[in-house]
Amino acid sequence: MTSNPPDGQVPGTASAVCKRPGCGNTLPARDRGRARQFCGAECARRYHNDARISAPAATAADTPADPLAALEGVIRQAAVLIRAARQQAAGLDPARVRAQVAEAEAARRRAEAAAVTAGARAGEAAAEARALAEALETAREDVRAAQAAAAAARQEAGTAAAALEQARRDAAGHIAAARAEAAGQVSAAQSEAGQAARERDEATGAARRAETEASRARQAETDARAETDRVRADAARERDALGNQHQAQMEAVAALTAAERARAERAEQLLEAERADRRHLTSALTAPASPANGNGNGNGNGRLPKAAGKAGQP
Repeated sequence: MTSNPPDGQVPGTASAVCKRPGCGNTLPARDRGRARQFCGAECARRYHNDARISAPAATAADTPADPLAALEGVIRQAAVLIRAARQQAAGLDPARVRAQVAEAEAARRRAEAAAVTAGARAGEAAAEARALAEALETAREDVRAAQAAAAAARQEAGTAAAALEQARRDAAGHIAAARAEAAGQVSAAQSEAGQAARERDEATGAARRAETEASRARQAETDARAETDRVRADAARERDALGNQHQAQMEAVAALTAAERARAERAEQLLEAERADRRHLTSALTAPASPANGNGNGNGNGRLPKAAGKAGQP
């Protein structure tokens, strides 16, 4: 549906003048509703007051209207209509109409250019929105991959911690067994040393008995002395052998203890390296997103750092 333009406006023009004769003001722009015909409320009130036909005053209830008063009102209304007709005729001047048409054409072209510009901007905004959506999806995929890698790293770290705990328990068992074995060997060496001491005491008693029997015969005394020397030499050899055996056993226990301690230190070093790798991975995961790529990590290719893939390895 199309609406007729208000009085004083030429069809196809961008602006119109006030409908009240003699005003000539341009009508304000219309935002919504019907098209305006007056520039303001004052012009509308004056126009309607001028166009109103004065009703003749009745002298009595049964007295007819005065013809002269009615004629005066008709003349006043005719004058108003004549002025309005002259105003409309002046508005239909060809030069003025051409100017208004040119202004309307320029306004139309400006509107078309604005529409084209708005369409181009809308296309650019849609393209930017699609690019942002793709970047957001890529960032989400990177975050999901990083979370999966972090979960795998945590699982590997848990496995490594369990293995280290098992290694510690095994080392403690080996150390306890080595200590028990060393204690048994020390006890055996002590018992052997006691036996050697008893044998030495027995040899000393035998020597004393031989010395007391020296009065019986020189030959018996010589044999007894020789036997005593032999027993003493054997006891010394046995004592030296027992001492050397005890020293060797103590050195073996010390070497075994040092080996177990070195193994435990290597296990602790491996645990410290794994903890360092885990801290490196945690710092890489919690690092702020770079504004240059917007993918949540600092290398710009959506991949984890190399240390993250080696977590849990010695």
